[in-house]
Amino acid sequence: MLHMSRFLEKAAIVTGGADGIGRAALTELCKEGCAVTFADMSKRGCDVQDQLTDGGYQAQFVHGDMADEAFCRLVVDEAVSKWGRLHYLVNNAFSFLSKAMDATHEDWDRMMHVGPAAFAGTAAAAAPHMKAAGGGAIVNVSSVSAKIAQPLRWTYNAGKGAVQNLTRCQALDLAPLGIRVNSVSPGWIWTSEVKKAADGDRDKWEPVWGRYHMLRRLGEPVEVARAILFLLSDDASFVTGADLTVDGGYSGLGPEGLGEASSFAGSD
Repeated sequence: MLHMSRFLEKAAIVTGGADGIGRAALTELCKEGCAVTFADMSKRGCDVQDQLTDGGYQAQFVHGDMADEAFCRLVVDEAVSKWGRLHYLVNNAFSFLSKAMDATHEDWDRMMHVGPAAFAGTAAAAAPHMKAAGGGAIVNVSSVSAKIAQPLRWTYNAGKGAVQNLTRCQALDLAPLGIRVNSVSPGWIWTSEVKKAADGDRDKWEPVWGRYHMLRRLGEPVEVARAILFLLSDDASFVTGADLTVDGGYSGLGPEGLGEASSFAGSD
């Protein structure tokens, strides 16, 4: 990696950091010298913390549910108490609740509270500390699903869509505090949810799902993490209110797909 110390002496929070994209972002930040507090509902976070601290990295795990407003504030308080400063926030924890006409009010409450509401509440709690540290950056993890229709996914797609408008509003309101706010929109990434859908058989399903992407494969969590780190870093010092698509070309494909059936496919 070109920038091995972009985050030296800095401190960050990553929500949903025990697995997938969150864990990759947590690990990459630690590798670049950042002190990171991460939150997750899964107690696997204890093992993740041990692995990182045993490796000489600075990591703190806080166990709880981001749908709880008080817990959002607690995560920020724990981070500031532990590190004495706060510069970055990665809002990643989300509910992969995919329902449509069968969604109940309780389903919608869960989606919005663990998603956009938690993203908002954690950012609001973190912002004064980030200002005190001289400014910083927030990255909200959205999805390509925020911008398109997919079958039977009213709850998830609406929640991710809300994240994108929230990001723009946060970017506007937090700019005077020296805080930049952006989002990333991953395509199909090999995370636990995708692995579950594939029954763990990547060899079987990647060629199928890879056809949705120009690069003909699924993404890795670390590929999204590196985009997140770019947006957090000073390399993106004039980027705010933006969404960075990390989808292997998924959102750029038309109905022709990869074009194997086209007479132009493979032509010079």
